[in-house]
Amino acid sequence: MADREGSHTRHDHPVTPDTLTVAQAAARLDGFTVIDVRTPAEYATGHLPGAVNVPLDQVKRALPEIRQAAGRGDLLVVCASGARSEKASGTIAAAGVPAATLAGGTNAWAAEGQNLERPAACDTRAVWGMERQVRFTAGTLVLLGLVLGLLVHPAFQLLSAAIAGGLVFSALTDTCGMAVVLGKLPHNRPRGTNLEGALAALRGN
Repeated sequence: MADREGSHTRHDHPVTPDTLTVAQAAARLDGFTVIDVRTPAEYATGHLPGAVNVPLDQVKRALPEIRQAAGRGDLLVVCASGARSEKASGTIAAAGVPAATLAGGTNAWAAEGQNLERPAACDTRAVWGMERQVRFTAGTLVLLGLVLGLLVHPAFQLLSAAIAGGLVFSALTDTCGMAVVLGKLPHNRPRGTNLEGALAALRGN
């Protein structure tokens, strides 16, 4: 009964996520339920063995299933570089479910020679990481605004100003609306991906 009460208390109060190095995560990988919060297209290019893909914008929806998985063992949340997994683990921890994050993300995992798996059922065309997509898109829009402002009408420079303001807001609030929008584009949601399958895996089905 004490264990149940302790577990109930844990779920009612926020907890602090841990951060693990690649070596620490690799040594305990068999004991983790690994949740990859990148886009499905990023996940398809290579992920930690056994990782379940729950994109960052779906983490809140998946909290009941994530809680069930945490009841069976420890959670490890990963992304490309560690930024999105920190945000996801913060959301999970706020629900009272402990979860560790992988420092440096999948990039660090691969850089240290660890194995990556690729889902056979997914389209595995090369897709840039979300951080790179955001930098490219923001830079392109800023340049476009400057060029159109010089060649067509000065008002187009407002586009560059809007993007710059959005980037400042993103840094101050630790959010990224552009990443959310880009994550919904077809190239980031390849055929063969299945959130329901991921949720079933977290439930232990």
